[in-house]
Amino acid sequence: MTTSSGPQAGPARVLGTVDAAAIGAGAMLGAGVFSVFAPAAVGAGAWLPVAILIAGTVAYCNALSSARLAARHAEGGGAYVYGRERLGELWGYLAGWSFVIGKLASCAVMALTFAAYVLPGWEKAAAVAAIVIVVAVNHRGPRRSTLLVKLLLLLVLAALCIGVVAMLLSGRLAAVAHVDGLGPWPGSFGLLGSAALIFFAFAGYARMATLGAEVRRPRITIPRAITLAMGGVLGLYLVVGTGLLIVLGRERLTTSRAPLVDAVVISGYPALIPVMVAGAAVASLGALIPLVLGVSRTTAAMAADGHLPRALSDVHERYGVPHRAEAVIAAVLIILVLSVDLSGAVAFSAFGILVYYAITNASALRLGPDEDRPPLVVPLGGLVGCVVLACSLPLPIVVVGMVVLGVGACLWWLHERLRG
Repeated sequence: MTTSSGPQAGPARVLGTVDAAAIGAGAMLGAGVFSVFAPAAVGAGAWLPVAILIAGTVAYCNALSSARLAARHAEGGGAYVYGRERLGELWGYLAGWSFVIGKLASCAVMALTFAAYVLPGWEKAAAVAAIVIVVAVNHRGPRRSTLLVKLLLLLVLAALCIGVVAMLLSGRLAAVAHVDGLGPWPGSFGLLGSAALIFFAFAGYARMATLGAEVRRPRITIPRAITLAMGGVLGLYLVVGTGLLIVLGRERLTTSRAPLVDAVVISGYPALIPVMVAGAAVASLGALIPLVLGVSRTTAAMAADGHLPRALSDVHERYGVPHRAEAVIAAVLIILVLSVDLSGAVAFSAFGILVYYAITNASALRLGPDEDRPPLVVPLGGLVGCVVLACSLPLPIVVVGMVVLGVGACLWWLHERLRG
């Protein structure tokens, strides 16, 4: 019989609060910080810092709800499992469906951000090349992918810090009068729609919720790590977003394809352009690798359950990866980057992710008092926040998103009818 110390033992509980927080922060610091503030400034204007605070608050509620649910449902799948177990089969399916469509759009954002910084003017071709390279790396299995992500993380932080220092040394951040206070009220849809876009930049925090088997005293460590990581990332986003708004001004920020590159140029440090380009490239590819991994595996899981063609669940005999799902994901991504722009991809991704976390929070509301349920304000605030932000996105995005969700619901209904 295998003991707890034998070969079947689970992961060692070796991570502390700082370790878990670092993993969560690394999952959040992707291409979003390099790209999302430009489209968000269109609606929020000088109220951009307020939009960042709103997005961070909703994300914090979502992270806490995810952590409590992950503690009760150890199997992988996130809200695909939570929704199924707590709300019913349809809601679990819609969570998985919205995850796939939202994260597919996220992958397109990562590829397009990489291209906008690295090869301006050749964005489409560069984005397609990035997708092909990432899928090839992932095809070799997750171990090599994870190692590569770890090697890239510190470079992203260094680039962001250098960009912030350049903006500080420019002297423009001291001239807050350029912003003219908070400016005119952008309207509820303007502010909340911008918060929905910025919410995209926080995606990744759920990684901390899955560390229960790897951290010491998970019931204490994970909530502390979430607070530490979310607080640190929120502070960084406030500094970067506000700095870009002041240094570039609203008009230039809203039209910028590579805001941090433009910021160091305006600040008087054009020699730092390669640093910003490298940081954006590293952040984009570093986020794209695990995103493609996650989408392909969720697709394979839904295929194994019969909700998608079962052929997509096939696993490569040598590398142990769902190679057919990865091939389909790569084809869809190439079509996406060739047909959408960056701001549209960000908005559609935000819609899908917000629907996913709305189901997560609704599932958390079904936790019992003996299941370490979070305070009611957390899942309720997260649910309301996700629904409000999703509905505040541009109307065409909301309409398309609802149509896509409707298609998913119809496919689920058809599957259930045929199975019955």
